[in-house]
Amino acid sequence: MSRGDFLSRRQFLPMGLASATQLGVSGAARAETTRRTFVLVHGAWHGGWCWRRVANRLAAKGHYVITPTLSGVGGRSHLKPEDIDLTTQMNDVVGEIKWGDLGDIVLVGHSYGGMVITGVAEQVRDRIAAIVYLDAFQPRDGESLASGGRNSWPEPVTPAPPASSFRVNSKDVAWVNSKLTPHPTRCFTQELKVTGAYQSIPKKLYIRAPLFPMKAFDAVLERCRADHTWQTATIMGSGHDVMIDQPAELTSMLERFA
Repeated sequence: MSRGDFLSRRQFLPMGLASATQLGVSGAARAETTRRTFVLVHGAWHGGWCWRRVANRLAAKGHYVITPTLSGVGGRSHLKPEDIDLTTQMNDVVGEIKWGDLGDIVLVGHSYGGMVITGVAEQVRDRIAAIVYLDAFQPRDGESLASGGRNSWPEPVTPAPPASSFRVNSKDVAWVNSKLTPHPTRCFTQELKVTGAYQSIPKKLYIRAPLFPMKAFDAVLERCRADHTWQTATIMGSGHDVMIDQPAELTSMLERFA
């Protein structure tokens, strides 16, 4: 896990990403053609709020950014958790895409958000140009988060762990703790039907934050590294909430990938 903070130019080029000079694209044309639509999906216990720093940076570059808050958490934590499962939260994102007439999108999922974006790809694959799993679960057919014994909470909601468990930087711990909310448990126990639609997306990237120990994420990283259709990267100096700890580095990485 010693690939540096983010992808350098040397690392990008072997993976098939050419520079603007190599492509013969002028600076003005490149600025026009690289404006993209990003849909950023948060993980468990979080909300759209966690993407603020990255979203602001992307928007300042002229990109269109959506950071939906999933049903049952954050600003939508007033909804009854008994009525919310993984399908509900997948439909939250699909609705944003369909009703917003969005296409050619870069779909990003963090942590549990990897479950969500995998399911989203099953429904709106034709609208997705690139997909990014950020320190995220990447389920296979019939899997749930509870499949590996990662959640056995018997109540309708699963309490949020403290920000320190995500290794959030010390300056943001209090703020993150004030924002975390319980998550509907059925989101963790519902098994997902996966046909592999996300695998047919032309551009795929898996980003790992190795300072956050998680064997499941390490396994996905190695699986993606072994597949030539995937790009992979590691980002150091960050806990699990990369968008909070290292927003500038993550923004740069997403822009260069997209």
